[in-house]
Amino acid sequence: MSDYGKNNDEIYGKVIRAGRRTYFIDVRATKADDYYLTITESKKFTNEDGSFHFRKHKIYLYKEDFAEFQEALKEASEYVIKERGEAVISETHHEENTSEYASKYSDVKFEDI
Repeated sequence: MSDYGKNNDEIYGKVIRAGRRTYFIDVRATKADDYYLTITESKKFTNEDGSFHFRKHKIYLYKEDFAEFQEALKEASEYVIKERGEAVISETHHEENTSEYASKYSDVKFEDI
């Protein structure tokens, strides 16, 4: 995680880079000068011509909802870890498939082609 620059209405911000996804957690000010959070997911997509674009999804979280949101996120996170552990299954699955693929075809010789 890292801090990043502020624009006009940003009070504070954090960036979480996660592969093709980047999460932005920003503190912003209302017109009445109260604070709220925006949480943005930005995901990079590559077009067939090599150019790319980003898709963004944003939620707004107001102070009156912080406690309930934090508790729900904590409970959901703990449930996932309890049920599936901390290992990332998609990475393990990829490694298993890669090694399985390699073992199936590693004994192929150039002369066999």
